Amino acid sequence: MTTAKDLFIIAMDLEHSVGQGDLSLALAGAELIDLIGAGAVAVDGDRIVPGGQPTLDDQFMSEAASGLTQQAPYERIEDWLWRRGRDLSAAYQAAMEKNDELKPQRGGRLPFGSQRVELVDTPARRRAADRWKEKEPVLASLASVVGIGDERTDDEPGLDDEAVTTVLAAVHDAVMELEAVRQRRTIENAAFANLWRGP
Repeated sequence: MTTAKDLFIIAMDLEHSVGQGDLSLALAGAELIDLIGAGAVAVDGDRIVPGGQPTLDDQFMSEAASGLTQQAPYERIEDWLWRRGRDLSAAYQAAMEKNDELKPQRGGRLPFGSQRVELVDTPARRRAADRWKEKEPVLASLASVVGIGDERTDDEPGLDDEAVTTVLAAVHDAVMELEAVRQRRTIENAAFANLWRGP
């Protein structure tokens, strides 16, 4: 069970409107935090330094570990979040559907044919719910970055690992950057529409 999967389950379970891009960046951050916990990487400043080769029994964690830059200068955390995070929430959803952990909602067809999905009651879902109920600091902080739950700060009790705090800050900055890009596009699109509309 990983923090990223727990985060994905919480986002689905609370039916909170979370942007796919925001969630993908947070999932990449969660994977990196778990890799730090497993001893697979260390953080040096803003760079990810590969560590030992622990046995990772999760498909996504193994993929994340194998995608690390192995030579100096190592990859910056922010760059890794953007690279690893590309379409990551869709990948988690597809994997959970394949494992029958998600099922189509009855009468939940969206326009254009996509189906809404809902979580199946599984041990994984119950474990994620327990972590959420206990306000586990890392999970709660990642959820907060994407707008789920209470606002938290990086210096709250429980976040006493400097490397984890560094990753959380990088995830927060990346999500803010993504929001700025969205706002810029909205403004540009509105200006373009006004130009075509004419005076």
